[in-house]
Amino acid sequence: MTPSDVSTALSEQGYLPDEGISTAVFLAMTLKRPLLLEGEAGVGKTELAKALSTATGGELIRLQCYEGIDVSQAVYDWDYARQLLHLRAAEATGESQALTSDQLEAQLYDERFMVKRALLRAIEPVEGPPPVLLIDEVDRADDEFEAYLLEVLSDFQVTVPEIGTFRADRPPLVVLTSNRTRDVHDALKRRCLYHWVEHPGFEREVAIVKLRVPHVDDGLARQVAGAVEALRELNLYKPPGVAETIDWANALGRLGATELNEKLVVNTLGAVLKYREDHQRVEQHGVASVVKQAFEKGLLNG
Repeated sequence: MTPSDVSTALSEQGYLPDEGISTAVFLAMTLKRPLLLEGEAGVGKTELAKALSTATGGELIRLQCYEGIDVSQAVYDWDYARQLLHLRAAEATGESQALTSDQLEAQLYDERFMVKRALLRAIEPVEGPPPVLLIDEVDRADDEFEAYLLEVLSDFQVTVPEIGTFRADRPPLVVLTSNRTRDVHDALKRRCLYHWVEHPGFEREVAIVKLRVPHVDDGLARQVAGAVEALRELNLYKPPGVAETIDWANALGRLGATELNEKLVVNTLGAVLKYREDHQRVEQHGVASVVKQAFEKGLLNG
């Protein structure tokens, strides 16, 4: 396997990587190291993990991080309702009278009563390709959880006091994403391979639009990519990502548009900008200017 093979496999799943992304994924797979992807929201970090899962045939196991996430949400928890039913059944049948409290407690903390969360599921033995573990928006988690995560990713094992240690016979392919709302600690970064994901260049974004929205007119695809590029230069609160470019092209295509104009941009801007402040910024800049830049960019690169 080569970075070129990775690029081909991802492209077949509708994800068009640049050479840097293909190389980073290739190294993560061959060196069996987690891959940390940082970049602005909407540049395709999560989509890369999804495409990688489909390309390899491994199950996608997603852990969405958030402030306050802990072991019970990320690793395992106990099914208290089933444990309570088991206790009542043991009492009804008289089984509990023949057991000591330690024996009864041991029954309750059996693996059958365990709710396995993403991290534990990712290291369980599986038939076929190993899973792709997506740890999404790791920058939203707190320091304590990040330290625990580092421990799991170092050994790919989890110890459950009541049962024992679970180990991965084949480690999952791990992709961590960060929108850089805060810096990920150096210790976790050292454990990972790192890649900063940029917004795609113009031609690559046009190719992505044409791949994901095949019914859109070729000229319109170029104008949309040019318009989005112009919008990203306006210092917006939330610059549009690739997903918004695709949504906008899809919306315009459904309206039967073949080229941009001011009225069309005003009426459909909600497909690409999701904050009122950003709409106001575009109005101040001038919609006509955005359309003009879109046409110029499309013609220049056509």
